[in-house]
Amino acid sequence: MPEIRFRIRWCDGTEDTCYSPSLIVKQYFTPNQTYDLDDFVDRSRTALQIASDRVKAKYGYPCGLALGQLEEIEAKAQQYCHLPDPQVEFLQFIE
Repeated sequence: MPEIRFRIRWCDGTEDTCYSPSLIVKQYFTPNQTYDLDDFVDRSRTALQIASDRVKAKYGYPCGLALGQLEEIEAKAQQYCHLPDPQVEFLQFIE
Protein backbone atom coordinates (compact mmCIF):
# COMPACT_ATOMS: atom_id res chain seq x y z
CA MET A 1 0.00 0.00 0.00
CA PRO A 2 1.61 3.27 -1.08
CA GLU A 3 2.02 5.77 1.72
CA ILE A 4 2.36 9.51 1.35
CA ARG A 5 3.28 12.54 3.40
CA PHE A 6 1.98 16.05 2.98
CA ARG A 7 2.92 19.49 4.26
CA ILE A 8 0.49 22.02 5.68
CA ARG A 9 0.75 25.52 7.10
CA TRP A 10 -1.42 26.38 10.09
CA CYS A 11 -3.07 29.74 10.82
CA ASP A 12 -0.07 30.95 12.85
CA GLY A 13 2.43 30.16 10.09
CA THR A 14 3.79 26.95 11.63
CA GLU A 15 4.18 24.01 9.28
CA ASP A 16 3.65 20.31 9.83
CA THR A 17 4.41 17.24 7.78
CA CYS A 18 1.55 14.75 8.00
CA TYR A 19 1.29 11.06 7.14
CA SER A 20 -1.23 8.87 5.33
CA PRO A 21 -0.83 5.15 4.61
CA SER A 22 -2.85 5.64 1.41
CA LEU A 23 -2.90 7.99 -1.55
CA ILE A 24 -6.60 8.67 -0.84
CA VAL A 25 -5.60 12.08 0.53
CA LYS A 26 -4.95 13.16 -3.07
CA GLN A 27 -8.70 12.97 -3.64
CA TYR A 28 -9.40 15.34 -0.75
CA PHE A 29 -6.66 17.97 -1.00
CA THR A 30 -5.05 20.12 -3.65
CA PRO A 31 -1.52 21.51 -3.27
CA ASN A 32 -1.24 25.28 -2.81
CA GLN A 33 -4.87 25.57 -1.76
CA THR A 34 -6.19 27.14 1.42
CA TYR A 35 -9.03 25.52 3.37
CA ASP A 36 -11.21 26.83 6.16
CA LEU A 37 -10.10 25.14 9.38
CA ASP A 38 -13.31 23.13 9.83
CA ASP A 39 -13.25 22.01 6.19
CA PHE A 40 -9.61 20.97 6.50
CA VAL A 41 -10.33 18.93 9.64
CA ASP A 42 -13.39 17.31 8.03
CA ARG A 43 -11.44 16.39 4.90
CA SER A 44 -8.59 15.04 7.02
CA ARG A 45 -10.99 12.99 9.12
CA THR A 46 -12.62 11.45 6.05
CA ALA A 47 -9.39 10.76 4.14
CA LEU A 48 -7.44 9.35 7.09
CA GLN A 49 -10.36 7.17 8.20
CA ILE A 50 -10.63 5.74 4.68
CA ALA A 51 -6.85 5.19 4.68
CA SER A 52 -7.03 3.38 8.01
CA ASP A 53 -9.95 1.27 6.79
CA ARG A 54 -7.94 0.26 3.72
CA VAL A 55 -5.14 -0.94 5.99
CA LYS A 56 -7.68 -2.86 8.06
CA ALA A 57 -9.12 -4.51 4.95
CA LYS A 58 -5.66 -5.59 3.84
CA TYR A 59 -4.00 -6.49 7.15
CA GLY A 60 -6.88 -7.07 9.55
CA TYR A 61 -6.29 -4.08 11.84
CA PRO A 62 -6.69 -0.31 11.48
CA CYS A 63 -3.70 1.94 10.89
CA GLY A 64 -2.57 3.42 14.17
CA LEU A 65 -0.37 5.95 12.38
CA ALA A 66 -3.29 7.31 10.33
CA LEU A 67 -5.55 7.51 13.38
CA GLY A 68 -2.74 9.10 15.39
CA GLN A 69 -2.18 11.66 12.64
CA LEU A 70 -5.88 12.49 12.71
CA GLU A 71 -5.75 12.98 16.48
CA GLU A 72 -2.81 15.36 16.06
CA ILE A 73 -4.64 17.38 13.41
CA GLU A 74 -7.79 17.59 15.53
CA ALA A 75 -5.83 18.62 18.63
CA LYS A 76 -3.85 21.30 16.80
CA ALA A 77 -7.00 22.62 15.13
CA GLN A 78 -8.48 23.23 18.57
CA GLN A 79 -5.76 25.82 19.17
CA TYR A 80 -7.08 27.93 16.29
CA CYS A 81 -10.86 27.41 16.39
CA HIS A 82 -11.34 30.63 18.40
CA LEU A 83 -9.74 32.77 15.68
CA PRO A 84 -11.92 34.67 13.21
CA ASP A 85 -11.86 32.81 9.87
CA PRO A 86 -9.03 30.34 10.64
CA GLN A 87 -7.44 28.77 7.57
CA VAL A 88 -5.00 25.98 6.76
CA GLU A 89 -2.84 26.06 3.66
CA PHE A 90 -2.18 22.71 2.02
CA LEU A 91 1.35 23.14 0.68
CA GLN A 92 2.35 19.94 -1.07
CA PHE A 93 2.40 16.18 -1.26
CA ILE A 94 5.74 14.53 -0.53
CA GLU A 95 6.15 11.34 -2.53
